[in-house]
Amino acid sequence: MSRTHTRRFPKPIRHDGRDYLTSEQVARLLGVKVTTVYAYVSRGRITSVRIDGVDGSVFAVDEVEALASGRSRRAPAGVVERIHTRLTLLEDDHLYYRGHDAVDLAHGTPYEELAALLWDVETDWPTGCLDDDLRRSMPALAGPRARGLDLIRLTVDALGARDPLRHLLERPAVAAKAATTISACVDALGGEGTGSIAARMWPCLTDEVSSARKVALLNAALVLLADHDLSASAVAARVAASARGSIYAVLGAGLGAFDGPVHGGATTLAFRFLSRALDDPEGAVAQQLHAGDPIPGTGHVVYRHRDPRADALLDMLGRTGGGDRRVLPAVDAILRLLPESSFANSDFALAAVAVKYRMRPDAAETMFALSRMAGWTAHAMEEYGERRLRFRPEGVYTGARPGAR
Repeated sequence: MSRTHTRRFPKPIRHDGRDYLTSEQVARLLGVKVTTVYAYVSRGRITSVRIDGVDGSVFAVDEVEALASGRSRRAPAGVVERIHTRLTLLEDDHLYYRGHDAVDLAHGTPYEELAALLWDVETDWPTGCLDDDLRRSMPALAGPRARGLDLIRLTVDALGARDPLRHLLERPAVAAKAATTISACVDALGGEGTGSIAARMWPCLTDEVSSARKVALLNAALVLLADHDLSASAVAARVAASARGSIYAVLGAGLGAFDGPVHGGATTLAFRFLSRALDDPEGAVAQQLHAGDPIPGTGHVVYRHRDPRADALLDMLGRTGGGDRRVLPAVDAILRLLPESSFANSDFALAAVAVKYRMRPDAAETMFALSRMAGWTAHAMEEYGERRLRFRPEGVYTGARPGAR
């Protein structure tokens, strides 16, 4: 009489009603070495988790059984597929838009043309996009402490609510709506008349008299900040587009992720630091370092040795007249005192522009937000062509299990 052999699963760890296996148990079950188990983890074939009171990694039984039987499974928790984009390349401390060096584009390319390059479609840029009632009511709705960013967000929401065709997702329609919205945001900030986005935006930010060189500097800032690959706000915008939200929803999602101290708000922190440092930059740097805090507007998570956007803007700032004469010497002193491994980033450069020309305290953040709307629109256009709802990472539930005691 032959004996029937049945596979016996290792005794699982019991934790709050759900079964888990140790790496050694998984290795025995699969008939592989423990190192192979972790190779499976690195390849995304299985997910390791940690449990309080248990040494080492553990693995859910249902996942292990699925792997053992060869069944397909969902993507590992927290893993989002790689996003293919034709928009922006960050390479060797350089920034490129669709293969064009962004610094080269900043010297003479209007922001509107840069948007057309990113969007891969031409469109009109109307002026006077807010009716009188909406324009008058915006400051009252925002309140006396509203920032420029708040007015921009309100404008986006208001235009979206009033557009019965907001869910048209064809590229020309999206481009037209985005251009109208960006122009309307300038209106909401106080822009008047006709002209380029930069020319209309300048008097919204400062009482300093405008000039061709100053407008060119502001335009360069808008061009250089228009996109930066998959930043937090760009990912948020793409998630909204993946769910087939309108361009207004996409811009709202981008603005929501942007509105924080580690993204858009970083420019305001740099503005405050530079404003305090004008008369004693050495003392300001010393005080910051003594407190163990980095100099606001320095270093970067992507760039290693230089931020090309900051270099270009600071160079243009040095060749643009007017404004507060203390700023350029203070900037030079601060940069000389930075640790060898640090450098100015775009937040610092935007702050220098705003401080030199006595702009409102939130001007740098406002310039940044308005500029980045072109990039979010471009990301939305790409995402509208992808599979819907592809951003769906699997959660790893760590709370109480149903019926657990």
